[in-house]
Amino acid sequence: MASNDGPRRAAVLGSPIAHSLSPVLHRAAYAELGLTHWAYDRFEVDEAALPGFVQGLDSTWAGLSLTMPLKRAIIPLLDSISRTASSVEAVNTVVRAEDGRLTGDNTDIPGMIAALRERGVEKTESAAVLGAGATASSALAALSAICTGPVTAYVRSRERGQEMRGWGERLGVDVRISDWAEAEQALLAPLVIATTPAGATDALTAAVPERPGTLFDVLYEPWPTPLAAAWTARGGAVVGGLDLLVHQAVLQVEQMTGRAPAPLAAMRQAGEAALAAR
Repeated sequence: MASNDGPRRAAVLGSPIAHSLSPVLHRAAYAELGLTHWAYDRFEVDEAALPGFVQGLDSTWAGLSLTMPLKRAIIPLLDSISRTASSVEAVNTVVRAEDGRLTGDNTDIPGMIAALRERGVEKTESAAVLGAGATASSALAALSAICTGPVTAYVRSRERGQEMRGWGERLGVDVRISDWAEAEQALLAPLVIATTPAGATDALTAAVPERPGTLFDVLYEPWPTPLAAAWTARGGAVVGGLDLLVHQAVLQVEQMTGRAPAPLAAMRQAGEAALAAR
């Protein structure tokens, strides 16, 4: 927890970073909380530059947000990481204590759970995950808390399938693997989490069932994705990437500032306004 005596700093690091919404969300929180001496910036930092940046953090720094490709590269530079971050070997949040110790956490996982809960999804009997990248492992970690049955992952390669099975064993999730060619079947699940890049699920729109369950599409720009739009048109519930981004940022603000609850509504409104202006 950081004090509010004197200037305080935080920032998001990654590469590329220019389009990150994190500064918009965190600054909106600071304004709402009256933290007038706090600043939040973005820095283009790759894996090679990360150790030098971390070494340069002084006592004005409260914490860091991390995006790709730094979520694993940061781990050796920290004094400790949370059990949540360890479960997926990925850190997106660093808090600097007054003694200089750096602690890593992962707010993507509880952020996913909170975003789903906000839309009324607290438990599901089964789920489908589209994709097998870093976000997919976070999705499995979130599902380990809310899914009581199997999770089917739709992947493009055998290697990715083996990775997802490995994550499932580690996280205590019954993961079953299907080829991407069968991805239309995923849409029949009560909860579908799409973790793929923009455009990857566009061809699935015609396969949205007449009575779809809940779709969690982690993209936020452009929004809605064709799949999310088709899902909404069928009357299904949709959770979007901005929901995830805001909920994980809320937890970051609370950890870095020591002030809770962080202003979810103001942060979401700022994010929506920023996206609308692009």
